[in-house]
Amino acid sequence: MTGRGRRILVDADACPVKEEIYRVAYRLEVPVVVVSNAHLRVPQHALIERVVVSDGFDAADDWIAEHVDPAAVVVTADILLADRCLKAGAGAVVAPNGKPFTGSSIGNAVAVRAIMSDLRAGGDRIGGPPPFGKEDRSRFLSALDAALVRIGRQTGEGMRA
Repeated sequence: MTGRGRRILVDADACPVKEEIYRVAYRLEVPVVVVSNAHLRVPQHALIERVVVSDGFDAADDWIAEHVDPAAVVVTADILLADRCLKAGAGAVVAPNGKPFTGSSIGNAVAVRAIMSDLRAGGDRIGGPPPFGKEDRSRFLSALDAALVRIGRQTGEGMRA
């Protein structure tokens, strides 16, 4: 599927919005590549491809970063993977909570991640992200749809609504 136009690449091991991704993909007829370190259940559908990589450190991230191009939308919560994908030319990178990672926002996100990691390593007790909720799912659906529509316009692919 890679290199054949618009598609969604999913960092799937801990992705809470896979069902939402499938719904958008079916509606817009956009292929989805579900990348994971373990065998995950995915729908039996012509638009859905499962890629299981080794359980090596960052193997799924490496696969995704190597397969992005301007027609790919990457779905990941991993800030470092988002950075790699943007640098590799991904059309869009969207977090499961609907937050888009962009060239102008990724530097700050990487810096905050590093600071939080240092604080945790130093023994500081800091809270994690807020609980994932309905608003996050709704924001994600809007962000994914908008990214796919924008890329469809840029690549000249026929839009389906």
